[in-house]
Amino acid sequence: MGFTFLPALTTMFFIRRERTKLIMPISRNKAIAFVIVVGSLSVALALALNITWLIRWREVGMVVLGIIFFGFVIAGVTLNTIFLVREMRRNEQHDSFINAVSHELKTPIASIRLYLETLQQRELSAEQRQRFYQTMLADVERLTHTVEEVLRAGQLGQKGHASFLRLDLAELVRESAALARTRHRLAEEDIRVSEQALEPPFVQGDAEELRSAISNLLDNAIKYSPGRKEIVVELVEEGDDLLVKVIDQGQGIPRGELKRIFRRFYRVNQRLRQRIKGTGLGLFIVYGIARRHGGRAYAFSEGEGRGATITLRLPRDKG
Repeated sequence: MGFTFLPALTTMFFIRRERTKLIMPISRNKAIAFVIVVGSLSVALALALNITWLIRWREVGMVVLGIIFFGFVIAGVTLNTIFLVREMRRNEQHDSFINAVSHELKTPIASIRLYLETLQQRELSAEQRQRFYQTMLADVERLTHTVEEVLRAGQLGQKGHASFLRLDLAELVRESAALARTRHRLAEEDIRVSEQALEPPFVQGDAEELRSAISNLLDNAIKYSPGRKEIVVELVEEGDDLLVKVIDQGQGIPRGELKRIFRRFYRVNQRLRQRIKGTGLGLFIVYGIARRHGGRAYAFSEGEGRGATITLRLPRDKG
């Protein structure tokens, strides 16, 4: 009788999966199927154990079999519990992601609509119209960036690689820094680029993807740097690799979350989540692009309020 709650656990998990499958990645179907199979086997073993106890086989053999079967049952219950907890956390992250994307889409759309209605209903001077046009273009840029971020995050899960070319990483860094200054209306000194690579900094890669990765690093640094921006982008060499380091003096990252920030939909603590909007995909995209190019991405911070350094490491193309 002590094992009758196992079917209920498996059923609850399956129902929870059905309610949220529209926002779950398809690749997790195998994991869900594994949990269901383990739960079913656990129930079968529990039933077998109860029946064999009733039949009362040899007592010594029953003790051994009982210990083995009970171990399997406990393992099944533990696995079900672990996956249920993970599912709940993922659901919370997905809900936060949906809310963030909804905000990132609705806000610029509402702004564009307001300006268009104003232009339609009122006579404005040429100077006012130009200001309206600039604001609407900025909102369109924000919309485009959000959509591209979501699409790129989906593409990272697909197999296959784009055709890689020999690229000048220093040029990509300069282009991304200039784009970030324009997009966020920052001065030259707000984002400083320091190139310390001794040899021509060439890599094999996809220019669009690498530009996106560096831009996401810069956007993340700007977003989490309240007040005056003091962002430095360093391009350095280390062994056979080239490193793009984005250093800020902003909010910082708790040490326990340095690895988690690269997960899909993951964002830093609830307090910052409410103040700083975002989709939770930027650093996930950086990490995925780094892996596709044979490199990696990692972060360092001395704690909250002490800034952060996020590094994109790529293998150098010695050509």
